[in-house]
This record gives sequence, C-alpha cells and structure tokens, in this order.
Amino acid sequence: MATYNRAHMLERGIEALRRQTFTDWELLISDDKSHDDTPAVVKAWMERDSRIVSLRNETNLGASKNYNVAFRRARGEYIAMLDDDDVWCGDDKLEREVQFLDGHPDYVGCGGGVIVITTDGQELYRFLKPETDEKIRRLMLISNPMSNSTTVFRRSAGEQVGWYDESLSYSGDRDFWMKMALVGKLYNLQDYLGFYTIGTHNYSIAHVKPHLKASLGLTIRYRDKYPNYRMGLALSYAQYWYAFLPAGIRRGVHTTVVRIKRATM
Repeated sequence: MATYNRAHMLERGIEALRRQTFTDWELLISDDKSHDDTPAVVKAWMERDSRIVSLRNETNLGASKNYNVAFRRARGEYIAMLDDDDVWCGDDKLEREVQFLDGHPDYVGCGGGVIVITTDGQELYRFLKPETDEKIRRLMLISNPMSNSTTVFRRSAGEQVGWYDESLSYSGDRDFWMKMALVGKLYNLQDYLGFYTIGTHNYSIAHVKPHLKASLGLTIRYRDKYPNYRMGLALSYAQYWYAFLPAGIRRGVHTTVVRIKRATM
C-alpha cells in the first residue's frame, strides 16, 4: 500500500485486507513522508496486527518511487497493490487470484473489475476489464486494461521488468503493465474486485493534463509492441486535448467520456 496524506482513508483498505480468506500475507505500508496523522495511524495498526509493516520515506519521492520502495522490500512470491484510497471487494479476492496464478504458471499477473465510488461511498459506475490475454493485448494501446488495486502479480516478473519506471511522474502503473505483458500473460477475472475512489484528491484527476500527456507518450513508446496503434494514438490525442477544456466542463462530461472509453473495451 502506497500512501500520502490520507490517514483518514487507510482503515477501509486495511480492514478489507484483514477480512481476506487468504491469510498468509504481509502488508507493507509505504508512507511517502506524509505530514498528516499517517505515521500514528500506521503505528496503531502495527500494534494490532504483526503482519503490518511500516516503511516511511525521509523525503517525498512521488508515486512511482514510493511503490518501488515497497516492491523491493516484499518477500512473498506474489505482490498485490492497493492504493490508499481504494478498497477490495469480496473477502476471497486474494484467494481467487492466488489460486489462478498457482494454476497458470505462464501468467505473470491477474486482476478484475472495478466499482467507481465517491469519497462518501456513492457508486458512480462500474466496469469489467478485458478477460483474456489476447483481448488485453489488443487494448493495451487504447486504455490501461489492468486496474492496479485489483491486481496480483509475480514478484519475479516485477523484478524482471525493473518495477515502476521512476522517470515517470504520471502513468507509472500503466507503463508497468505494458512491461509486464512483454514477459508473460495477463488475465482479468470477470468479477468486481475493487472499489476505486474518485474525488478532489484523486491524483490522475487533479493533474489531468500531465497525466494524459504521459499516457500519450506511453502509446508512442510501445507502438511496436502491441496492435491498434493508430486507434490508440487518436484516442490518446483526443483525451489529451479534452484536458484543456475548462474544469467545470470537464467535470460535467467526465462520466460520459469514461463510459464512451469503456465501450471500446
């Protein structure tokens, strides 16, 4: 779990993890030098559950470097990611994904669908990700086909691709899955495995212009690795220019834009 200044949101994600039927886990909470109550909250959780470990950066590193801090400390065969403002669905989420990877050694990661909610828990919409490796590759240049907080991946594969690209301040998660698909297969369970919280402090929404510019750059970076480059490039350019609309207009049409984008999947 990578976190920064969201002490008030940590409990939801931690409790969802502690309810999992798969219990052989260790939670590494990588705090990117928060200046709220995060250290105290994490300390209290460590006292309640010995499987919880605190990692705190001496300086603010940014999302990609912060996740890498935890990745490099991980000891398990598999790694699951959980952003600090997201929550897992279903108490058997981990168990199902571990069983899938145990039974499919040629796959390097798996994930599932997402229910998008507001900060007060109101559902906005939900969507499933493409299921098969073939469909995932076909859509890789169009949209991120893996939802980070629903995924589990092989630690050995993460090491092989060099974890997150620390030169990327934005879209590091998308780049990670584009790299992972080059070393093995990916799969998405056709079920909702996570709640994705969207609000004023959501990083990709608050920094929409550089986020979409980075996404455009990744489409170009991997143009020779996956199909549908022209379609992906056109959609990436359209999304990037959408970011220049006034904020009020963007907020009004955001859900519609997302629904149109999901329809391509």
